Amino acid sequence: MAKIQYNADSITVLEGLEAVRKRPGMYIGSVGTKGLNHLIYEIVDNSVDEHLAGYCSEIWVILEPDGSCTVRDNGRGIPVEMHKKGVSAERVVLATLHAGGKFDNEAYKTSGGLHGVGSSVVNALSSHMDVKVFRDGKIHHDAYVRGVPVVELEDGLLPVIGKTKETGTQINFMPDEEIFERTRFKADWLKSRLHETAYLNPSLTIHYANHRPGEDEVIDYHEPDGLTAYVRELNSGKTPVHDPIYIKGCVDRVEVEIALQFVDTFEENLLGFCNNIFTQEGGTHLAGFKTKFTALINSYARELGILKEKDNNFTGADTRNGMTAIVAVKHPDPIFEGQTKTKLASADATKAVFTVTGDELTRYFDRNLEVLKSIIGCAEKSAKIRKAEEKAKTNMLSKSKFSFDSNGKLANCESRDPEKCEIFIVEGDSAGGSAKTARNRQYQAILPIRGKILNVEKASIDKVLANAEIKTMINSFGCGFSEGYGNDFDLSKLRYNKIILMTDADVDGSHIDTLLLTFLYRFMPELIYNGHVYIAMPPLFKVIPKRGEEQYLYDEKELEKYRKTHTGEFTLQRYKGLGEMDASQLWETTLDPERRVLKQVEIEDARMASEITEMLMGSEVGPRREFIYQHADEAEIDA
Repeated sequence: MAKIQYNADSITVLEGLEAVRKRPGMYIGSVGTKGLNHLIYEIVDNSVDEHLAGYCSEIWVILEPDGSCTVRDNGRGIPVEMHKKGVSAERVVLATLHAGGKFDNEAYKTSGGLHGVGSSVVNALSSHMDVKVFRDGKIHHDAYVRGVPVVELEDGLLPVIGKTKETGTQINFMPDEEIFERTRFKADWLKSRLHETAYLNPSLTIHYANHRPGEDEVIDYHEPDGLTAYVRELNSGKTPVHDPIYIKGCVDRVEVEIALQFVDTFEENLLGFCNNIFTQEGGTHLAGFKTKFTALINSYARELGILKEKDNNFTGADTRNGMTAIVAVKHPDPIFEGQTKTKLASADATKAVFTVTGDELTRYFDRNLEVLKSIIGCAEKSAKIRKAEEKAKTNMLSKSKFSFDSNGKLANCESRDPEKCEIFIVEGDSAGGSAKTARNRQYQAILPIRGKILNVEKASIDKVLANAEIKTMINSFGCGFSEGYGNDFDLSKLRYNKIILMTDADVDGSHIDTLLLTFLYRFMPELIYNGHVYIAMPPLFKVIPKRGEEQYLYDEKELEKYRKTHTGEFTLQRYKGLGEMDASQLWETTLDPERRVLKQVEIEDARMASEITEMLMGSEVGPRREFIYQHADEAEIDA
């Protein structure tokens, strides 16, 4: 075996923004739609920081006809004067990692953005970026191609292309198709994020426009009632128990705002933000709120005689069931877990939120006794339901028939290494039989399910656990489940690295996928958040030309393209279901890791995902009908 030299020449230094292009996932999380939209959020966050500093009242976000995005604000404008590096400060900010006004606490007391590297990362991952800075009565211009400046400086400064009375920064950028899987921004995700930002900043107005062909839309987001309006919006369509409660305070330079309201549906919706960034995985600020709120409710319940001496305290989940709450902190120097800021780790945020929650809610409850009693009433009902459901859960889990693979449906794989193993959830015994024959038995397990599983969004936990198909999946995965009152889920016990939903490529198959995803999202969301859930993409067609190679086509668009580009006669075979494929066809199209197409299930916006799941799969018909009417033109009709 030849020896590989490891010396000074082996050390590679990635200059400038090259490191970002080499490892984009380190900076924006992914190169899929989630990472793509993140580019816009980074530029918008910089404008919001200008607002937090007191210099910006309006932001414009425009999806342009050519697919690019323009973000403009009326802040101070990026500094353009000479930097000590010998070039305009604007170029240092946009072309250098870890350069900006956020690393001391002079220019910005608090900031969002991505550790001060946001703008330069967007620049590095864009095929082109055009910048205009409105400052000191002049319009300064700069431009970049894949992070490399293409405008010649004049004595180190940006060229001036006009005069103006305005101030601010305008950035237009086009995502680089060499980096991203797709370059079309997701408008719905963007609108949700902008509206959220408006709720968090009551004195800010955000002007959104979509000028892409066939999508013309203009919306102004301005929410002067702030978090109170946000809570009302989250609870629209539900019956509130009381009016929203709003409190705020500041402890050791950490500013805290909280709005909360209880409704008559017993579920918890607790959202956390730090410096306008949604902390999807929570963190120390939410820990401080939960701890103090639970202690406060238990203390008042005993003081009022609702909890007797012999009674156990309400659990934290009891006190929060029915609650919709937003906890937003502004921190001068936050610590996050992970580059993309999904979890706050600053210990002083716990203390600040704990203190403000205790002081301000005590003051509120002492003056609003009836509201307090209604909230304690929610905890009482929750505790009764919890005890009943825990009993049902214990009974279900203790039955011998709930043991692993006792029903014989699962065709397990030989390997016991979870990293190598994958399980296919297959619709029907026919497809299941083909899949068992076609699979690689070493690492591929097959679990057939019969028809459409229970819609868990409408069912109580005892009915869910009584469902044979759901019990089989819980047993097969091996990691337990988390729902409502307890948390038996343990990701380390997951037996398969990939859980792949493999259903027919028709409306019924899509419905089964939806029911399965609803179950996984409500009972095992960690599987989705950690990237273990996939949807298989079996082909719809097989074309057999008189001359040339046979091909599998996955949808109508591919067939249309084939008809346009192929000359000569061909035979078209349409697959109405997986059961129509023989084992070899199923292997080469859907099971073979070298050739198959899988869609990984991701959640970009946890709040929106929960709302849409509730709307589409819940009991309320009106909102679902409205959604279908609004999106009918987007549906793909199976001919």
